[in-house]
Amino acid sequence: MFSILNITSAVSWRPSGGEEDDRVPVEAHIAARTSEGWLNDPVFQPYYHDTGFIAAACTLDAYEFVKEHEVSDNPSLYIPLSGTEFRQTMPDGVLTGDFPDWKGFWKKRGAGWVHARNAYVSAAEEAKKLGVRFLTGMPEGKVTSLLYGDNGDVVGVVTADGTEHRAARTIMTAGPYADQILDFKDQLRPTAWTLAHIKMEPSEVELYKNLPVLFNVERGFFMEPDEERHELKICDEHPGYTNFTGPCHGPTAESSGSIPFSKHQIPEASEERVRNFLRETMPQLADRPFTFARICWCADTPDRRFLIDTHPDHPSLVLGVGGSGHGFAHITSIGGLIVDELEGKLENRFKEAFRWRPETAVNRDWKAVQGRWGVERRVMDFGEVEQWTSVGDGREY
Repeated sequence: MFSILNITSAVSWRPSGGEEDDRVPVEAHIAARTSEGWLNDPVFQPYYHDTGFIAAACTLDAYEFVKEHEVSDNPSLYIPLSGTEFRQTMPDGVLTGDFPDWKGFWKKRGAGWVHARNAYVSAAEEAKKLGVRFLTGMPEGKVTSLLYGDNGDVVGVVTADGTEHRAARTIMTAGPYADQILDFKDQLRPTAWTLAHIKMEPSEVELYKNLPVLFNVERGFFMEPDEERHELKICDEHPGYTNFTGPCHGPTAESSGSIPFSKHQIPEASEERVRNFLRETMPQLADRPFTFARICWCADTPDRRFLIDTHPDHPSLVLGVGGSGHGFAHITSIGGLIVDELEGKLENRFKEAFRWRPETAVNRDWKAVQGRWGVERRVMDFGEVEQWTSVGDGREY
């Protein structure tokens, strides 16, 4: 698994002299801290690859969105591209497509990709060194409910094997599954994205090494092959899939919930979007079979800001949820924010930005695209899917 990271704009927000300026947006402060971690923290730094980043679109509206959100911070760092000019960003033989209607920008440095799985493993190993003990797998590692004391406060969790794990303080970082354990008052929408891998030959792996990430907000993205498995990861871009199948919190719930599930396949419509993306960029790979496919879940808040707060009704419960599509990118800094909240010293600007805020979810539009694009620019639902792929060897990673 890999993740895109664009760090130059974040670093550029850092005020001179290193001090933090209250006039700078909260997101910029968080991004600067995150960038510092990827660049200098020995736990994470080895897994960040500064290969560059290409942001593109096909329609005028999407192109203007790319200019505003990817380029406006420092236009001098970006090289404009259109049509077959995109080919020049990579070695001969990689990008052979015609790039119909494509326009975008290339940033050669200050952005790239992260090997997510290896970064997670590194963080887990560091945590073990510091005394953390992990309980994983079924049933002993699956939390099924919170444990409540006589006063209604949270005093721990219950796992699927029936074991009660008691604690003075409990931190919930359950991602898209959090809404099945606690009523978040519609603040979370579990949303999924789709990805596929293509096997590359050893000679191709060398050719495709150290490539910039290519991301079209209406088509999808890819990054260089994994050196360990020799596989190229491609994602089709869209505002996400939901799975509205029933109430999250029992028959008295006022709204239905999007229920996450695990599946190592993708809808056939997603496969077709991936292959269309390849036909426009790397047609030599467009018909190659997939070796791996899966859906990946996140949880969107209405404003796509994190939710990091002490629960208003359960003072021993600290929440760290609402990744909203950019949770992993901030792995180098987000833990510090959660710890600060646990210790009662989270800065006011962050506390206000990431607070418990159910008022933002009143009459929530569950189909809101929330600043995301894709070919059709609509949130889809897995209940509409008629056909799935039949890909791969059953790997789970």
